[in-house]
Amino acid sequence: MWIYEKKLQYPVRVSKCDVRMAKNLLEAYGGESGELSQSLCYLNQRYTMPPKVIGILNDIGTEELAHLEMIATMIYKLTKDATIEQLEEAGLGGYYANHGKALFYQNAVGQPWTADYIQAKGDPIADLYEDIALEEKARAMYQSLIDLTDDVDLQDGLRFLREREVVHSQRFREAVEILKEETTS
Repeated sequence: MWIYEKKLQYPVRVSKCDVRMAKNLLEAYGGESGELSQSLCYLNQRYTMPPKVIGILNDIGTEELAHLEMIATMIYKLTKDATIEQLEEAGLGGYYANHGKALFYQNAVGQPWTADYIQAKGDPIADLYEDIALEEKARAMYQSLIDLTDDVDLQDGLRFLREREVVHSQRFREAVEILKEETTS
C-alpha cells in the first residue's frame, strides 16, 4: 500500500532563521485548519463514505500528511539555529521549556491540537461540505502566512501548499456532484 520516497512533495527552502515565522507556521501544523486536522478528518470520514468517493478522501488525506511533513520541515529550518533569546522574543519561551526545539502539535497561540478540530457527521454530503470549508479555511490561512513573511523561498513553499488546498476543495466539490448524481439517477 505504501511507497515512501525520502523526499518532500515539494522542496522546502528558507532564507534565514525566523522564529517569529516558525511560531506562525504552528497554525498550519497543529491548528484547526492545519494539515494534521485535515489529514485525520479525511482519513476518518472515508469509512462512512459511499465507495465512489472513498478514494478521493484517501488520496487527499494522505497528501495532507505529506504537507504536514513540509510544514514540520519549514518550522525546523526556521528554528534550528535560533538562540534561546530569539525563542523567548518570539513568545516561544514556554514552548521551549516544554519541548525544546522538538515539534509539538499546537496552534500559533499555543493551544494543543484537539480532536474537536475534525468533523465526522456520517452524512456524506454534510461531511464533504465540511471538507470544502476546511480546505477554503486552509487556503486563507496559507495566504495569511505568505503575507506574514518576506522570505521568498518560504513563500514559494507556502504558495504550493495554498494551491493544493484549492485543488482539494475542487475535488471535494466534484465528490459532492458525484453523490448528487447518484441520488437523482
